[in-house]
Amino acid sequence: MPRPTIQHMKSILIDSVFVILIAASLASLIYWGAVIVHVWLTRKLLPTARDGIAMAELSPPTQKVCVIVPCHNEAGNIATLIGSLKEQDYDRLRIVLALDRCTDDTLGVARTAIDEDDRFEIVEIAQCPEDWAGKVHAAYSGFEGSEHARNADVLIFTDADTWLDPACVRSCVALLRERKLDFLSLLSTLEAKSWFERIVQPITAFELARQFQLLRVNSTGKRRRAFANGQFMMFTAHAYQTVGGHERVKEAILEDIVFARWVRHLKLSGGLLLADRMLKCRMYDNWQEYIRGWKRIYTETANREVRRLRRYALRTPLLCVAIPLCCVLLVLMSIWLGQDSTQWVGISIGGLGFVAWLSAMIVIYRISGAPIWDVAAAMVGAVLTGRIFSAAAKDLVDGTPTQWGGKSYIRKAEDA
Repeated sequence: MPRPTIQHMKSILIDSVFVILIAASLASLIYWGAVIVHVWLTRKLLPTARDGIAMAELSPPTQKVCVIVPCHNEAGNIATLIGSLKEQDYDRLRIVLALDRCTDDTLGVARTAIDEDDRFEIVEIAQCPEDWAGKVHAAYSGFEGSEHARNADVLIFTDADTWLDPACVRSCVALLRERKLDFLSLLSTLEAKSWFERIVQPITAFELARQFQLLRVNSTGKRRRAFANGQFMMFTAHAYQTVGGHERVKEAILEDIVFARWVRHLKLSGGLLLADRMLKCRMYDNWQEYIRGWKRIYTETANREVRRLRRYALRTPLLCVAIPLCCVLLVLMSIWLGQDSTQWVGISIGGLGFVAWLSAMIVIYRISGAPIWDVAAAMVGAVLTGRIFSAAAKDLVDGTPTQWGGKSYIRKAEDA
């Protein structure tokens, strides 16, 4: 048998590379095409918080509503939130600010912003029990310390770093009623000002949305996923009592997820909708806070499983970087090395795979509120998001404590 020549081996190698690149490009076309279709279906089948305005206009809601805001050292944010709450166009509204062990001037800023608006009340909290998470205890104290909260028909828990559209409360109460929900949460529209909010945040948020797809969160039956966003949680008074209030989730670092699981477990009706700019939030002021905050979120949503975090750390750059680069490489190799009979196949498949990825990125970045031109740095965002997953896994393995809400928490890996 004649020995293979170098030219023959080179041809086999090139053909093998072509097969791998075609497979990767087809994977890109299928996966990212499915993402685009899923986003389209989500927007078509589910209302957003903005759609609730029309419902409220048609049939104005009348329930008594109380907004409870847990605050820890929020002097830089609280005035903006108070301003947006003062502008709410719902006339049966009360607001409780639960100031949790604040060491800055949150109280002074709050009092100045409130001025003489008697819809507001302040509950000051001097200490947090060891067996409670700080934010959870603050929300609990705000509820227990306010007669208006205890007598409300609907309770809303929101964060101090949010901003509510003037029609937000009215539209969400209408949505709660029209969709016959016991519990409603909103996915806020995140601010995109700093470099990491514009480049990394769209991918970071997409990875969370991919794990908890809105259509599944809002479905019924066995396919229903339990998820909520603590920046906005609305309960009927009956649902809040049925779940057991914040005492039920007192040790939870992500109390929103635990609440959502209890809502599902107790067969209450829950919903999660896009805020569509009715609720805005800027989560973190700098890159280090961003990493620390998203490590906490990813760790809890992954049920503190190291293997799952490591899997996501690999999958994110694989889908968002390696596979689209394979599409580009397939097009280039087809142009330079492809034969006339197969050249168009490689160019077409690679081009379609890359266009599918690029189109999905444009959709993701637009939903996130980032400028479209920041899509050019999407691969950087994916790499950095993958590193956050890796860092979260490492913290679990090393037993690194999480600093959050004025307390330190040591979280143990569930799959150690």
